[in-house]
Amino acid sequence: MLKRIVAGVLGAMSAINGVLMLADGARWYAMTPGVTHTGPFNPHFVADIGAAFLAAGAALIARAWRPALWPAAVAGVGFIGLHALIHVADIAQGHALLPAFDIGLVVVPAALAAWAAFPGKGELHA
Repeated sequence: MLKRIVAGVLGAMSAINGVLMLADGARWYAMTPGVTHTGPFNPHFVADIGAAFLAAGAALIARAWRPALWPAAVAGVGFIGLHALIHVADIAQGHALLPAFDIGLVVVPAALAAWAAFPGKGELHA
């Protein structure tokens, strides 16, 4: 049950982030710490990433709603996990402007999402 709750919370956070990126990318870009230091605002790029966050979030929410849909969550975590690995690489190379932000709001949630995506003991596995 804990995995379903974590998947639901993280899925909602990812989906909301994606919706904000799609609905008002310029505002999201200006308000998200460290993002403005990555280069100029590109509305198409922000929308593309927003769509990926929305899809990943929906997949985690689906897993929380119906445990048998855990494979969808694993696929969604593919994006979230790879995104987190990019942030880890930035931190390791000294390129992260706000490493604590990256760890707390990108890396840790990705690790928790990966844990929550797979079925727990006693849950449906297919």
